Amino acid sequence: MREPSMETENGALTAATTTTTAVTSPPPMASSPRQALVERLKDYGQEDIFSLWDELSPDEKDFLVRDIENLDLPRIDRIIRCSLHSQGLPVAAIEPVPENWVSTVDGRTMEDREKWWKMGLKTIYEGKLGVVLLSGGQGTRLGSSDPKGCFNIGLPSGKSLFQIQAERILCVQRLAAQVVSEGPIRPVTIHWYIMTSPFTDEATRKYFSSHKYFGLEPDQISFFQQGTLPCVTKDGKFIMETPFSLAKAPDGNGGVYAALKCSRLLEDMASRGIKYVDCYGVDNVLVRVADPTFLGYFIDKGAASAAKVVRKAYPQEQVGVFVRRGKGGPLTVVEYSELDQSMASAINQRTGRLQYCWSNVCLHMFTLDFLNQVATGLEKDSVYHLAEKKIPSMNGYTMGLKLEQFIFDSFPYAPSTALFEVLREEEFAPVKNVNGSNFDTPESARLLVLRLHTRWVIAAGGFLTHSVPLYATGVEVSPLCSYAGENLEAICRGRTFHAPCEISL
Repeated sequence: MREPSMETENGALTAATTTTTAVTSPPPMASSPRQALVERLKDYGQEDIFSLWDELSPDEKDFLVRDIENLDLPRIDRIIRCSLHSQGLPVAAIEPVPENWVSTVDGRTMEDREKWWKMGLKTIYEGKLGVVLLSGGQGTRLGSSDPKGCFNIGLPSGKSLFQIQAERILCVQRLAAQVVSEGPIRPVTIHWYIMTSPFTDEATRKYFSSHKYFGLEPDQISFFQQGTLPCVTKDGKFIMETPFSLAKAPDGNGGVYAALKCSRLLEDMASRGIKYVDCYGVDNVLVRVADPTFLGYFIDKGAASAAKVVRKAYPQEQVGVFVRRGKGGPLTVVEYSELDQSMASAINQRTGRLQYCWSNVCLHMFTLDFLNQVATGLEKDSVYHLAEKKIPSMNGYTMGLKLEQFIFDSFPYAPSTALFEVLREEEFAPVKNVNGSNFDTPESARLLVLRLHTRWVIAAGGFLTHSVPLYATGVEVSPLCSYAGENLEAICRGRTFHAPCEISL
């Protein structure tokens, strides 16, 4: 190897001599990245990361090296290669979900509901249910940089999504203790596992702490972070957000499986005696967290996984629907764009419903055994969805790919999946878009809550007065009073409430 040269005072070049006293020489990383790291990146075709090395400050060089050293390069390379390769491959044709795989609202008897409700409460009382909240997103589309669960949709109480869900857990714990206990009532605890992201983790923890965990015990909540993955070009190259940092994005709500495994929370669940796991997204203000009826149904069916579904409102509604992939194949979810117009509009002549009518609303139940299985299976297969997005880069925004898994990617791995129909107006009020948008806004969700709770109050013998049209207002029932409309007679019968207001203990 040719020795490095140096310039003398008169400008002539001479060979540099090596001495053991050259203490003023910068550390190797200041002049060139560590050779071993460069060679590792070459193995995966990513050595361009260091293209601007000479222009970086020492601190920036340190940051870049640490950023790369924290990557699991073999895993990420496998994910990129498998995901890019899967694009354009033929997929099996889809079929409608068999009718007998769905428990419809109309097909349930009162005896079924009562049996499942009691079965679910007994299981909760025994400490066998854990709850996982998918809460990695920020409220960016709502005009907020806070975690989405901190958002206040404008209910009379001013409660955030997090508070409403925490209070539903408190309510169902109390119901389980009251209904099941023989003799003195003992406390019931549902452990709540809250998935954040690197962008929301600190703010979420502080929010819970500052609100005293909304009445829950601090040690019954476990926070954990979903992973992130580098954003890539269409040929799989890493995109640099700055000259010294990679552009990264959360790995989708399906990252929950790997995150639970990596954080050893699946082991934690087993150590607590948890056998069933309720999993849902944070942005549904009507979610029935730890729903005893759904849990009882799930146990009664003996399935490995289950999902609540709602009927599509109209053929072209832009929602994912459950289908059967291939003849006799497993259940999975396809996006609306995968259904051509004739398929989306096809009618089941026997039922009069759309053939593809069961919408996915991110309300799921799993056995703990299945979660362990699927965490391993998804990691082994390493096929992620590729979402083409504008990616922040050192050259401004550029089109690139985000790698994501979705919560419903687990269903093809399930030996059995049960679907449970619920009514939109009772259990699905998503909060996704800023007020003024066409759908799924805080205002539309607020009205769904007020209308549902108004029906509860009237059914319990209460009366309403209002100074604006009733369709634009209503009452809010605190989750601490009632989980799903039960036990309101003592509070409401014969009383008049002026809307809008909150009815609380």
